[in-house]
Amino acid sequence: MTTARETVLGRIRDALALAPTQDTTVRRAYRTGRSLPDDERLALFTDRLVDYKAQVHTCTADRTAQVVAEVLRERGAQRIGAPAGLDAAWLGAYDGEVQQDSADIPAPRLDALDGVVTASAVSCAETGTIFLDGSPDQGRRALSLVPDLHVCVVDLSTVETGVPEAVARLVPERPTTLISGPSATSDIELERVEGVHGPRTLAVVIRTDV
Repeated sequence: MTTARETVLGRIRDALALAPTQDTTVRRAYRTGRSLPDDERLALFTDRLVDYKAQVHTCTADRTAQVVAEVLRERGAQRIGAPAGLDAAWLGAYDGEVQQDSADIPAPRLDALDGVVTASAVSCAETGTIFLDGSPDQGRRALSLVPDLHVCVVDLSTVETGVPEAVARLVPERPTTLISGPSATSDIELERVEGVHGPRTLAVVIRTDV
């Protein structure tokens, strides 16, 4: 007895077998090459993040540890997770417990953490979107989705003006997670509900001189 899934996939295979094969050229006439001065790009990115209800903190690279610790302290985070490749110096001023993540830790156990600190791959100022690509300093997708607080460190040099410019810096083969503010959705009466599909709070630490 076949399952509904097998039936659907079988019909798709049959349709593909009957469909004529022809090469199609996809137009890629995207608007590219846009750029803004650092101060304008920072202002635009910050405006979009705040509009999405993210918390934004700016600092120079030498104050990363202090600002990260202040954010965690303000949120009462006593036990946090960190990807294995995160710069340990970023947590140097934090006096709570740090659990280094690994694939051996079941995703449900991450819910016991008060928050997580990660780096980022690239960001888009125009949309206020942060891209994580699973690099060692960003960790697996579950690490940035399960804990209720995500502190994400973003270097201004990795913030591009538009989407095409940001996507061009990504490695297509890497698993990419796009973050635009804390997780939120609306119920049937359009009441905003946060923390349904990911962190309830997103705090972005933008390092302006890196």
